[in-house]
Parts: sequence; structure tokens; C-alpha cells
Amino acid sequence: MSQALTGLRVIDMTHNQAGPACAQMLGFLGADVIKLEEPKSGDVARAQNNDELFFLQFNANKRSLTLNLKTDEAKAHFKKIIAQSDVLIENFGPGALDRMGLGWTELQAINPRLIYATIKGFGTYGPHAHMKSFEPIAQAMGGAMCVTGFADGPPTYNWPSIGDSGTGMHMAIAILAAINQRHNTGRGQHVEVSMQESVLNLIRISLREHQRGGVPARTGNQLGKTVPGTAYPCAPGGPNDWVYIYAPPQMWSAVCKVLGRPELETNPLFKTANDRWTNRAALDAIMTEWTMAHSKYDAMKRMGDAGVPAGACQDTAEVMADPHLKARDMIVDMEYPPRGAFKTVGCPLKLSDSPVSFSRPPMLGEHTEGVLGVLCGVAPAEVQRMKREGIV
Repeated sequence: MSQALTGLRVIDMTHNQAGPACAQMLGFLGADVIKLEEPKSGDVARAQNNDELFFLQFNANKRSLTLNLKTDEAKAHFKKIIAQSDVLIENFGPGALDRMGLGWTELQAINPRLIYATIKGFGTYGPHAHMKSFEPIAQAMGGAMCVTGFADGPPTYNWPSIGDSGTGMHMAIAILAAINQRHNTGRGQHVEVSMQESVLNLIRISLREHQRGGVPARTGNQLGKTVPGTAYPCAPGGPNDWVYIYAPPQMWSAVCKVLGRPELETNPLFKTANDRWTNRAALDAIMTEWTMAHSKYDAMKRMGDAGVPAGACQDTAEVMADPHLKARDMIVDMEYPPRGAFKTVGCPLKLSDSPVSFSRPPMLGEHTEGVLGVLCGVAPAEVQRMKREGIV
């Protein structure tokens, strides 16, 4: 079945996580994603911690083409490929492709319909444009660390990659918007997303709090002034035996019923939302007494069945075994020949007319001969000669 992005050719000139995550999402949606890599080592993620597993998580549904763009012959083939492509995604260091003669101006002249997508830590202009970035830098500069952690602790790095994968998802939106505009104008354009700005966009609610009362304090697991509205420990007391319960005012009655304490609903200490916030220590103690008598999944089910939002704090093993995620193809089993079986995350986008099929990540240069043959007219014998000479 044709997918939403069938017929779209994407050249992925990215490494690590932000760009590869973006390109993989386009691949999940049906685009032909050609990952262009340096011949000897490829994406730096291939050798991270002497294990390709990091690479495998972000490069499914792609083909691998190797080209040594320091050589004129490789550049010539690259330009032929660009002339037949829709999107180029790059996250090289600031100015790197311009110095190679492969910047936006040069490639636009070759293919006026090209979407040239640039991911940088701080964008291509502004006082910090020359600076490089990684996930923690983006979180620090984007404002996320200052609002993460507990009040008596330091600014805290947030492990989910809002700076890397978050930037990749923002870029996917930008690319699709540019493609849609191209339908009307016939022209491509240069789109860019910075890691700092992606983080800022994701923490905008903290700016609301700032405008209400100044720089917001770190609040740990407490969500606003709603009580119950935090993580509570559960039986048997392991490091991840916790459940998060969030009960807005209209759900307070349901919470009392689940606790088996209907009298709490009219107790003067807890009657209103303000009362519950003022006396949150006492109420959290009552909640903890109840949750410690239940497993996190039991507590979650009892609250959830009563219409109260609740979620067990699953560790990574539990997430990978989660039957709900498996039923929705979000935990996917793949085979990668050099490694064998591994699990990866599927596609969170569900389109009724565009079901996702998964293909394993490519080995380095696995599709070089096929891509150069079809798009550049290079014979197999010539590809072998180019390999011997370090061109591919």
C-alpha cells in the first residue's frame, strides 16, 4: 500500500540523534531515505561505546550510501543525486558544508525544488551561531534544566532527549510544511531548527509561570498546585515502584471513593482545591498510606477505572514488555546481521491510510552500488573501482 510520503526522496547527511530521528520519522511515513555516510566510519553513532545499538535506534527504514565528499568525483555524484531529490537534512558543524561548496546557495542552483533542512545547536545566525551543542547544552540554554529537579537540588538534566529527538520532530514538521508550500510555489527553501529553540518551545508553560510570579522554583514531581498531583510509592517498595496520580478538582470525589474514604470529600482540611494544597502534606500522607498497600499497576488500575488519571512508573524493562505498546507496534523486534536481534521504538504516528512497515537499519554503504547505479548511472565495476580508491 502506498504510504503518506511515498515518492519523496530524502538525503540524510546527519549523525548522532537529532537529524537521524527526523529522517527516520520521514522513512516510517514512506519516504525513501538515503543516509549519506563517510566511507570508513560512517555516522559517528555507529561506534559509540563500541556498540552500534545507539545507531540502530535512529536509523531504521533507511538506505546507506557512502561518499567521500573530499573528492571531486564523489561531489559530482552527490550533485547528481541532489538534482533528483526532494529534501536534504544536515547537522554538520556551523559552516562546514558551505566550506565544501555544498551550502544552500550552491545546491539550490542545482535543484530549485530542494528543501534544505539545517539542524544546529543555536541556528545559523545570532550571537551563539558559531557554537556547537549537545543534548545537555540545549537543555541548559533552552531553560529546561532550571525548572527540572527538586527545590533543594541543582538544575537537573532531563534524560528524555527533548533537545535531540525533540529537535528532530520539530524539523520533520518544518520539512513537511515546506513540501506543502512547494506544491503552491514550485520552489524549495532553506528551513532550520535549532536545538535551543526546540527545548524552549517544549517548556513554554514554564514561561507562563515566570510571567505570573518570576523565575519558577523547581518542584520535583509536583504538578502545579493540584493535590493529589505527584508520584506516590507503592508496594513492594522497589526503586521504580511508584505511581503518578493527578486529580483535578472535579475528580476529588472519585479519589475519595477509590481510597475507601468518602468522608475526606467534606473534610474541612481537604474540601476545596486550596484546602488540599494548603494541607498537602497531610493529604499526601493519606495517599501514600493507600498506595503502599497496592502495587503500582493495581493502584493505576483502581484509579484509572474510576476516571482518575494515573500511571505506573515503568522502568525500561517494563516499557519494552508493555502489552499495550506491543499491541500498537511501538516496541519492534528487528534483526541487524552484525548484531542479531534487537528491540527498537516504532512509529508513534498512526495514519489510517498509511500503515508503517519497518525495515532494519542499513549496514555501512550497503546500498551504495544500487543508489549510484540508479541515480548516477554508475556501473558496478566502477563502484568497485571507487571503493578501492576511497571515493565511496
